[in-house]
Amino acid sequence: MERDYKLTLEVFEGPLDLLLYLVKKDEVNIYDISIEQITTQYLEYLNSFRMLDLEIADEFVVMAANLIYIKSRSLLPVSQQPPEEEAEEADPRWDLIRQLIEYKKFKDAALHLHQRELWQEAMFPRLPDKPVEYDVLLQTEVGIFDLINAFQRVLKKLESKREDLREIFEENYTVSDKIDHLLRAVQPDKPGFFSELFASAASRTEIVVTFLALLELIRLKQFRVTQKEPFAEIEIRRLQ
Repeated sequence: MERDYKLTLEVFEGPLDLLLYLVKKDEVNIYDISIEQITTQYLEYLNSFRMLDLEIADEFVVMAANLIYIKSRSLLPVSQQPPEEEAEEADPRWDLIRQLIEYKKFKDAALHLHQRELWQEAMFPRLPDKPVEYDVLLQTEVGIFDLINAFQRVLKKLESKREDLREIFEENYTVSDKIDHLLRAVQPDKPGFFSELFASAASRTEIVVTFLALLELIRLKQFRVTQKEPFAEIEIRRLQ
């Protein structure tokens, strides 16, 4: 697989955002999180970032180490817990749960303030140069974790079809080539869906390069990705 340039993706969300995203995706209460399950899912996301050669902040790695430590502690009986931890709660998850609850409070407050800002702006709207479809405004912008989740589903779907993902033929995909392909595939007047972009992909290499091309087009604001509701199918719209 050739990389004709290095893709730099700005990830403004941190490890606690990812954990909250996983909790919401699993539809569980923060107090009921399975440390084993959430650790496995968290590490899968980190592996996806590494597979895509995307740089992540050190905080993500620190959180991964912390999750593995909590998971290992949860497997030990109370009598074998580390001495320095004996004075704390018996459940090693509680410190993490407290962090998530406090962080969620700030996230919810920030969302509330943002919604108030949008409401105030709506009182004196600025007319756009081009009319915007109302149903598009109602859709939710897609974050990097949603995109990685969709990327993982595409890979797993391919793995279920093929037992051996080793490349039999030499492939020469480049991000530039896939960008041209996506610009042809998604027309301004005809939005598509994320899964459709990978329907013809025959290998892991092609999926990875196509996904990187999609991220670059999103970064360049040529593509807009939305969902009608959380964790729904991702819709791709071309803006230019």
